[in-house]
Amino acid sequence: MLSRRHLLATLAALPALGTAVGAAAQPKGFVTVEKGRLTLGGRPYRFTGANLWYGAYLGADEAFGDRARLGRELDRLKALGVTNLRVLGSGEQSPAKVALDPAFRGPGEDYNQGLLKGLDYLLAQMDARGMKAVIYLNNFWDWSGGMPAYLNWTGNGTWFQQSDPAYPWPAFADYSARFYADEKANTLWRHYIKALVTRRNTVTGRLYVDDPTIMAWQLANEPRPGESKPFVTGNLPIYKAWIDGTARFIKSLDPNHLVSSGSEGDMGCIQSEACVADSHSTPAIDYLTLHVWPNNWGWISMKDQPSTYEAGEAKTIDYIRRHIAQARLMNKPLVIEEFGLIRDGRAFAPNSPATYRDRFYHTVFDMALADMKAGGPVAGTNFWAWNGEGRAQHPDAWFKKGDRSYVGDPPQEEQGLFGVFDVDAPLIEIIRSHAAAVQALV
Repeated sequence: MLSRRHLLATLAALPALGTAVGAAAQPKGFVTVEKGRLTLGGRPYRFTGANLWYGAYLGADEAFGDRARLGRELDRLKALGVTNLRVLGSGEQSPAKVALDPAFRGPGEDYNQGLLKGLDYLLAQMDARGMKAVIYLNNFWDWSGGMPAYLNWTGNGTWFQQSDPAYPWPAFADYSARFYADEKANTLWRHYIKALVTRRNTVTGRLYVDDPTIMAWQLANEPRPGESKPFVTGNLPIYKAWIDGTARFIKSLDPNHLVSSGSEGDMGCIQSEACVADSHSTPAIDYLTLHVWPNNWGWISMKDQPSTYEAGEAKTIDYIRRHIAQARLMNKPLVIEEFGLIRDGRAFAPNSPATYRDRFYHTVFDMALADMKAGGPVAGTNFWAWNGEGRAQHPDAWFKKGDRSYVGDPPQEEQGLFGVFDVDAPLIEIIRSHAAAVQALV
């Protein structure tokens, strides 16, 4: 285990942030931060984006890949005006039933070259279409292995998977958050980070550090300091140091790209704005992120969406407003990089009615657009997630290891629960209209 004193000493040994970033002039084509806003080529960088975690899987020239489908999906998204994709750049072998297989890595240094070449191919195809990528490097949840997989490898406590009834919430959150203080786990992870960040693309021949297709590296999907008060009290300083130290480590390898944490906002930080502000005050974190999940957070009932929607929407509006205000106060850009709502009657089928989901998208998009028009910190949105032509492979809509018809709903959820299919015409038109309005601002 890594003591707080040892951790802080390790971080102090990293190169100074200003030295790493200021060592060379910024190459052309990279997204930067100027005066608290994302910029590209001296102009505000604003975008409509999507989550496409499985992009590298489709891009792999392997039995589990489908490059033809990847091309079709990217063309569909480009036609909608989607220009920014948040994608998975890591994944760890895990005994969890819902974990992805194959994974990017196991406990050794024998990284999955098929998947890494899939990421190479994805970036090359995105570059050809003028898209930017946000690549996240870990996961608080175990559907891609994530932090619990590293803890399992290092023997840090008794491993268990999310939603195990023998370990009721918040046991999983506290367990996963042990990762930040685990020196062995972080050493394993940093080795992978270095290999990926300094990688040369096998398709384009370009080093990742020199590739402006990448907008940002992201520490993890939804990293939390834990959940129960006794655990979090001692873990918060370690969590803060981990964010700062890891972000500075990435920047010491790559001075060209932005770094973000992948935080949900205060719902992922003990429901405290002060927690978000304190843990993200480091200059090594270039912009703030926000996730909005009214169903999962109990604001809008999955069993009775009609009667609970109004109150949940009000909470959503307040949540977004508060985080916009916080971003403005911290003088950092903000990206609403995950949001979603279930279909009517908790249906999963493509093109099934989604009255409240369509309204919810309107609400989020309208708030983002209004702040962009006002010159605020919101730079863009990435809806969760693009299913495209992917379909559930089983009647119960649950993902099973070996499935290859990837959708945006990760294996821990029914396939179709939140994702947007290529035939969801009303919502697709909402996305298209919003993207056109954003593009008109540039």
